[in-house]
Amino acid sequence: MKIYTRAGDNGQTHTLCAGRVPKYDTRVEALGAIDELSSWISYICAINEDEGVDEKLAWLQPKLNILCSDVATPIEKIQRRGKIFRVQPGWDGELEAEIDRMQSDLPVLKGFIKTKCSKCSPTGAALNLARVVCRRAERWLVLLGEEEGGVNPEAVRFINRLSDYLFTLECWATYRYGKMKPP
Repeated sequence: MKIYTRAGDNGQTHTLCAGRVPKYDTRVEALGAIDELSSWISYICAINEDEGVDEKLAWLQPKLNILCSDVATPIEKIQRRGKIFRVQPGWDGELEAEIDRMQSDLPVLKGFIKTKCSKCSPTGAALNLARVVCRRAERWLVLLGEEEGGVNPEAVRFINRLSDYLFTLECWATYRYGKMKPP
């Protein structure tokens, strides 16, 4: 099987729910940002040396795959060939519980954090980039909901909380790095 189809050479791509659409379509942009976030998570897993951070990231990629499935098909659509995987109620609560656990290890946050480059780990820096991409994906998802409707509200809650999770994980990873690295 060839990897290229040439079908997108005219600036359009195929979607599950709307057929062929421009590559700048809002749904395509939202999916692209989620895909980019997933790529950042893969990169972070590759460079990370802290097993605690690995544990915090391990369950995330399957959830991002489900988020893509959810965003690819409006909530009211039913796929003919099988079940559409959706973000489930409570996923935001799982993130909140993990955020609370990480925060219990951290010094109390007293204001805006500006990490000094000398104190930041490569993992922490990459997590900060992942957080920014997550916020962009969230903006596209909200815009998609406003323009077309059919966006699962659980998906919006999940991605909003996910950026908080990534922020906290960045702080947690950087804190642990500072305690582990030699002076």
